[in-house]
Amino acid sequence: MNKLVLAFIFVAFATSIVAQTQLESITIYRDQWGVPHIYAPTDEEVCYGLAWAQCEDDFKTVQEQMLAVQGRYGELAGKDGIVADFAIKFMGFRELVEARYEKDLSPKVQRMLEAYSDGVNNYAAAHPKERLLKGKFHTTAKDLVVGYMLGVTQLTGATKDLLAILDGTIEMPKEDMQRGSNAIAISGNKTTTGETFLAVNSHQPMEGWYSWYEAHLGSDEGWNMLGGTFPGGMTIFHGANEHLGWAHTVNHPDLSDVYRLEMHPNGELQYKFDGEWLPLKEKKYKAKLKLAGLKIPISRTIYESKYGPSFKTKDGRFYAWRFVSGLEIGAPEQWYRMNKATNLEEFQAALSMRGLVCTNIAYADRVNNIYYISNGKIPQRASIFNWQEVLQGNTSATLWEEDEFVDIAQLPQVLNPKAGYVFNTNNSPFNSTASSENPEETALNKSMHYQGVGVENNRSTRFMELIAQYDTLSWDDFKRIKFDRTYPSTLQTVDMQNLELLLQLKAEQYPDIADAIQLLNTWNRETELENKTALLFFTTIDFLTKKLRDEKRLERGNNITETDAVAAIQKAKKQLLKDFGRLTIPLKEAQRHIRGKVDIPLVGGPDVLAAIYSKRQKDSRRKAFAGDCYIQLVRFGEAGVHIESVNVYGASAKPDSPHFTDQMELFAQQQLKPMTLDWAQVRKEAVKTYHPLRVLE
Repeated sequence: MNKLVLAFIFVAFATSIVAQTQLESITIYRDQWGVPHIYAPTDEEVCYGLAWAQCEDDFKTVQEQMLAVQGRYGELAGKDGIVADFAIKFMGFRELVEARYEKDLSPKVQRMLEAYSDGVNNYAAAHPKERLLKGKFHTTAKDLVVGYMLGVTQLTGATKDLLAILDGTIEMPKEDMQRGSNAIAISGNKTTTGETFLAVNSHQPMEGWYSWYEAHLGSDEGWNMLGGTFPGGMTIFHGANEHLGWAHTVNHPDLSDVYRLEMHPNGELQYKFDGEWLPLKEKKYKAKLKLAGLKIPISRTIYESKYGPSFKTKDGRFYAWRFVSGLEIGAPEQWYRMNKATNLEEFQAALSMRGLVCTNIAYADRVNNIYYISNGKIPQRASIFNWQEVLQGNTSATLWEEDEFVDIAQLPQVLNPKAGYVFNTNNSPFNSTASSENPEETALNKSMHYQGVGVENNRSTRFMELIAQYDTLSWDDFKRIKFDRTYPSTLQTVDMQNLELLLQLKAEQYPDIADAIQLLNTWNRETELENKTALLFFTTIDFLTKKLRDEKRLERGNNITETDAVAAIQKAKKQLLKDFGRLTIPLKEAQRHIRGKVDIPLVGGPDVLAAIYSKRQKDSRRKAFAGDCYIQLVRFGEAGVHIESVNVYGASAKPDSPHFTDQMELFAQQQLKPMTLDWAQVRKEAVKTYHPLRVLE
């Protein structure tokens, strides 16, 4: 065989392994903002198209998540990556998915997961230069389910217990710093137009694994949903369809328990349980660490007890960890059923699946129903134990069963209150509407550990002040509430319940900071761009939070002292004088919305309804990193569904995309873009229409 023939064969073979064909049954319509509207005959094909679109916009994040759930993130990110690899392995997600995948997920959802992973793999094959690691990138449907489990576990806060075990601080007081989000539903009985209003307003990191990605999904099988999902999500997580919509916020029931095992006195790997000595089962995990260009094999050993994953700490003690999200793989199934629901009954049937083990939900629909539930899959626990402390790990009395959970009817919830509104801002679920119609806190809450009556934050307090001003609301009134950027008349957070003290100090008692105290005493509580005291307040809060964290006092129900307030103000004054040479700095000079070449001022602040969380940078200015991100406001009425939205940066995470920063001005101006569920309008207005590819390997 001559060299020419060999060359021909090689070229033909090489061409065949990268040959591509369009999947013409799946159409991606990109609107003027680059948001993907994906339509196909079947839901499975929609999932393929969503995977392709997400990879087009943020393949880096999709890869990072999948490498982590495969235990390969250390090969990419070094030390930080291998910590994530082992933490995910320790949680036992992979074993549970392998055991329960076919049993717990319907064939339909299995096919959808497989179609999504197929879309990711085909994108990777078609774009080898975008792969983060050398060689073939491949993910599976089961990887996606592990990713869902990881995301839900993060939402529950359970990972804090694992980290506390591993770093030896589990016996110390638990930090309970609240994470943010807003959800509001207003009945047509309380609106000037008779329409039902919904605010979808989760507060997330602005970039990274759990940043919002906007998409519109539609199929001939009746799927028509617009909203936010995360990279790696195969459905919309919250948003609206033609019939209904919902918003999530993080809630704080107890979904994770830690046990101290009583070990055999002779040092054997045995623990006492109901008077018997039982063996700990060893579990070895391996991963690779990227170091100086090499991939170094690393192994770690943990154990398994009746309670769950178990660990030996540096002081020789053994702890076991039991957490609800580690026992449930049904989140993708439930979110899909919520996407496809067409009325309240179908939506509540989806909730009854209990696949999603946490989060508050505010719901609204076209027939004027509004509904709130502080959702949770909470174990039935004996009330004689303090479940917030490390528990006895030697008795079945503290071992709650995997199939015995508090009935969903016993969770805090309210349907169609006469007041005409429901809401949650991560505050107590027992304050979710007018006081006379709130869910009642029962004795059961001792073991469920929801935030009790009176455990509020600045956003909930401010919302109640604002909603009390209206017998009925217009659409513009609703927007003003959502985008409100003023603190309430009495400051309060979950972990600083008497925060108002910070604004009430007597200047004459503290001469060194009298000027700063006077500014805080007279501050109008606004976070407008021209406000000259907001930055002093933000900086003081930063130092106050750090002080409480360092002293292990950042916990639910904590009160600050005058000493705390004075120390924080002293440090804030010193910092601002160093950075700006003065204490009165217009917020627009300091708080910025930055990405790529865009650098613009940003209103809002921590724990106002228009929440913005920012960090001081090397140039002394503060860059926004979390808070308001994806915002969707919805009106349901006889004329249909009206949707407006904005995302914090744009539809793409790729710097060379025109949609990397094109929504930043809208976001900073608190403006929204019109969106639609009407596929005829989508097709007519699409800027780009195309089909994803299948790569023939």
